[in-house]
Amino acid sequence: MTTALDHSHPEYQYLDLMKDIMDHGVWKESHSTGVKLKSVFGRMCRYDLSQGFPLLTTKKVFSRGIIHELLWFLSGTSNIKYLIDNNVHIWDEWAYKKYEWAMKEGKTPETLTYEQFMDHAKSDPKFLKTWGELGPVYGVQWRNWPSSHGKTVDQLGWAIEKIKKYPMKKHYIISAWNAGCIYEMSGSHDASMVIAPCHTMFHINITGNKLSLLLYQRSADLFLGVPFNIASYALLTMMLAQVTGYEPGDFVHVFGDVHIYENHFDQCKEQLTRVPKAFPRMLLSPAKKKIDDFTFEDFTIEGYDPHPPIKGDITVVGGF
Repeated sequence: MTTALDHSHPEYQYLDLMKDIMDHGVWKESHSTGVKLKSVFGRMCRYDLSQGFPLLTTKKVFSRGIIHELLWFLSGTSNIKYLIDNNVHIWDEWAYKKYEWAMKEGKTPETLTYEQFMDHAKSDPKFLKTWGELGPVYGVQWRNWPSSHGKTVDQLGWAIEKIKKYPMKKHYIISAWNAGCIYEMSGSHDASMVIAPCHTMFHINITGNKLSLLLYQRSADLFLGVPFNIASYALLTMMLAQVTGYEPGDFVHVFGDVHIYENHFDQCKEQLTRVPKAFPRMLLSPAKKKIDDFTFEDFTIEGYDPHPPIKGDITVVGGF
């Protein structure tokens, strides 16, 4: 059993980063909300997936939401309908943010509060089809990157098929950062993502019989977002390994600006008092050999015994 003095547990990478930010982070302020935060730049964590699934144990993490969000990304769609249908609401506020932009530009049929917007989204399929759109966010870029010649590029599908034939190549990079779809550069809300991608790009590598994945995340909300990101990309690594015929290797998490918002400081202090428990196991249905065939029922988490949840408000300037 891991003790408070045993820092060999991989979760201490996360906790030590949290302490680093709390102790040494530089104060910044969100330009859009005025919320203060502490930040450091350029950090890395590595998780060996043969040693357990990195679902944090020092607070309970919303694993159901992680799985559904990843399946939504993999579907290549931009509408939150799948998430709402599965009672996952981590992107709701971003859909409303896009609706707010449209209200300011006089493009909405009526003026709605967030609560009214969500009532419409849950009860009116036509409304959801129109206003549940987030623009070309992560999944769209992964699976349907809009190219200049009028076609779309399935970056992830391409990488999977190429890895099967040429595993030693080093260019298996999937990017969500598309300058033409980012409002500050495109100048159009209509054609842009609701948020510039935080988890920006990932690189798949085959070494020996193992598939590893390195994520570069330009902006990381350590308390709320990063636990999601760790588990999501670790799971993606496992799925990619299975469909290409390899064992899961490492998930390597590289951060640009990694920060803690001021309204999460008390929660972080509480989390830092907790001792990590053994990571759980994530089991994938071995019958699934294609990335598009996975469903929620194909994932089983065994042995997850976390500390209780620690709640905190999302600051709608970043995102999962």
